[in-house]
Amino acid sequence: MTGTEIEILGLIAGRRERRPARDLPALTQFFRRLGSCTSVEAEETEDRIWSAWMHHPHRAAAASLDAATRDIAAKRYDIAETRLTLLLRSAPGYAEAWHKRATLYYILGRDAECLLDLRRTLELEPRHFAAMLHFAEILLGDGATQEARFAFAAALTLHPHLPRARDALADKA
Repeated sequence: MTGTEIEILGLIAGRRERRPARDLPALTQFFRRLGSCTSVEAEETEDRIWSAWMHHPHRAAAASLDAATRDIAAKRYDIAETRLTLLLRSAPGYAEAWHKRATLYYILGRDAECLLDLRRTLELEPRHFAAMLHFAEILLGDGATQEARFAFAAALTLHPHLPRARDALADKA
């Protein structure tokens, strides 16, 4: 395990004691709803969480993140990376921008860079279940099965309707 991986495990373990950088009351309500809703309702609630995470008080920052997201979907990875790096220089507290760049690095197999951005995402938004899932996948690839299971389980405490996490925990191998 790398030092960054150990730090991320610590962030996940201590997630309940930390407050998100942008502690929006609506997000708290959405997370409560995830714990008690059906899978159909969970999809709508998850969409609302993503919308809140994507939102930024400065429209230019939100527009830049939207554009980078489209760039990733269109496989314009160099453009997306440049756009996200510039965005993070101007808005370093924007957790979802860190997560999007981590996602890009994950897609590109640049795990060391992905881990750094996942750490920053979880520092800013301790409830970021998708960051926990990406982290767990990297751990699985590294053969750290127990640590990956811990990250998958933590993600499920936030969002109990994550099929990938459920499947990973059901798999005894």
